[in-house]
Amino acid sequence: MIARAPAAAPWRFHLALPACLLALTLAACTTNPPPPPPADAGEWQAVLLPGKRATRYQWGVKEGRRAVLAQSDRSASMWRQRVKPALQSARELQFSWWLPELNAAARVGEAERGDASARVLLGFGGDVSALPLRTRMLFDLAQALTGESPPYATLAYVWDPVLPVGTVVPDPRTDRIRKIVVESGAEGLRRWRDHRRDLAADFERAFGEKPGPLLHVALMTDSDNTGTTAQAWYGPVELR
Repeated sequence: MIARAPAAAPWRFHLALPACLLALTLAACTTNPPPPPPADAGEWQAVLLPGKRATRYQWGVKEGRRAVLAQSDRSASMWRQRVKPALQSARELQFSWWLPELNAAARVGEAERGDASARVLLGFGGDVSALPLRTRMLFDLAQALTGESPPYATLAYVWDPVLPVGTVVPDPRTDRIRKIVVESGAEGLRRWRDHRRDLAADFERAFGEKPGPLLHVALMTDSDNTGTTAQAWYGPVELR
């Protein structure tokens, strides 16, 4: 569960694995076991994608920071936490990531090479009935394949090898996903990179409308389109 913090404090999406996985993954992350997840830690879950190998997400510590390690081997899947109840007025988003290297072949704006070594995704609700018929049919197909309908809109913050910071990239397969490049090139590799974003302003810039309720937050490292490998560490995600 996500506990409401005091008025001046953020909503914090604690990065934790279920207890049954924690014991299996600690040794691979660090030689000094990290402290256990906070008592109020929410439940993050793997979300598999039809026909895709799963990226491995595991709990650990990187340079003293509690984090989740994502390891992709020609794979694509998400590590997601639902927001219950849905957050109606999220404004400021804070997140961090640490990458050892970039997938130089990836391009977030191209369907054939649309991998990203690091993404933070936010799914928003909205009036799905107002979307074009083709989009609603795709939503129905996704629900039949996965058991759940996609969110009305998904905003993704990504690290791309070449696109300039600030670029807004519509997903080549669906206009219900828009990506904002917040990191570009190799300059920021091998150190923690901290980001603070005006979530409502970014959503309005990407979609041309105000955001609906926030339904979930997810992490995603993938390398299936380029047939390569990728790795990323993700620090805590906070909403104010």
